[in-house]
Amino acid sequence: MNLRDLRYLVAVAEHRHFGRAAEACFVSQPTLSTQLKKLEETLGVVLLERSNRRVMLTPEGEQIVQQTQRILVEVNSLTALSEQLRDPLGGDLRIGIIPTIAPYLLPKVLAPLRAAFPNLRIQLTEAQTANISRMLKQGDLDATLLALPLGEENITEFPLFDEPFVLAVPPGHAKAGLSQVTTQDLEGEEVLLLEDGHCFRDQALEVCQAHRGIESKSYSATSLETLRQLVAAGVGVTLIPQLAVPASAAEGEVQYIPFSNSGADQPMRSLGLCWRATSTRAELLQQVAEMLRDCMSQR
Repeated sequence: MNLRDLRYLVAVAEHRHFGRAAEACFVSQPTLSTQLKKLEETLGVVLLERSNRRVMLTPEGEQIVQQTQRILVEVNSLTALSEQLRDPLGGDLRIGIIPTIAPYLLPKVLAPLRAAFPNLRIQLTEAQTANISRMLKQGDLDATLLALPLGEENITEFPLFDEPFVLAVPPGHAKAGLSQVTTQDLEGEEVLLLEDGHCFRDQALEVCQAHRGIESKSYSATSLETLRQLVAAGVGVTLIPQLAVPASAAEGEVQYIPFSNSGADQPMRSLGLCWRATSTRAELLQQVAEMLRDCMSQR
């Protein structure tokens, strides 16, 4: 029995599919399946109920997985503690970040972060909120950078900054020439949104529903860049977070119009850094969060 095989088991329990679990573990499906068979032989317990279409945990497997998750959390904590003892401001720091933030925020903060913490090796994982939140709780990540509030027990949330949304419209749209809009201008507009699973979809949908915008049923985008191209093609309008807005828009390109609303009616999201309250690297993460907040306040 080894930690690698225990991680394979947890991956199968999460994905309920050998192929997806193998992909998540960066191994081939036959390798993963063979190692899990060996783990069952070592333990003397059948852990998985296999069929051509799906994988299920046996009752015994459910109990073993619960214990395995606790073991892996403790192993990750031990590794983090050893790194902290060697160098409180060094070692590996594993950060999860959601796709609607990663390509726009990282270029602004990675260089200052490396300059402030030269001995820190930053490892990034880009995935949706549900996935990186699960990895954080299991100890596979040290922190997550996402939209707040997360609302998870025993998770510290450090607000970094509020990011306004803007209205993106195609060239020639009736509102394209406006310098500002209000949320009431969404009424009757067909609004393009991201697919299910993205927290930004939920935030944009809430704004639309509150102001009688119409969710487009024809398209469900996988990224903000896809949304941008759909708007450029005249398919509809959308909401875009401020960080994703280009520095300048040439004539004939998508037009980005800020909202004039203020207070609670201003469409925006709060971005923050989260970590386990019990993390051995909590002091370092507090410093990282403060540095990120200061960096973004100067943007």
